Amino acid sequence: MVKKQHAGRFGSKYGKRLREEVVAVERKYRNTRYKCPSCSRTAVRRTASGVWECQKCSKKFASAAYSFNV
Repeated sequence: MVKKQHAGRFGSKYGKRLREEVVAVERKYRNTRYKCPSCSRTAVRRTASGVWECQKCSKKFASAAYSFNV
């Protein structure tokens, strides 16, 4: 049995091309780190859709789903 990728949660309902685009976007932003507005370190990572957390000062922020804009 083949292991599902992140877009496997959509099933065949949305088509292969759209699911491949979702996988590409999620892979691009998976390990990206951004600058924290409170401690000025490059340690902000995405924990959930729209939820971002600084690894150094443990502050949480709400921002866009795939990119950090505060």
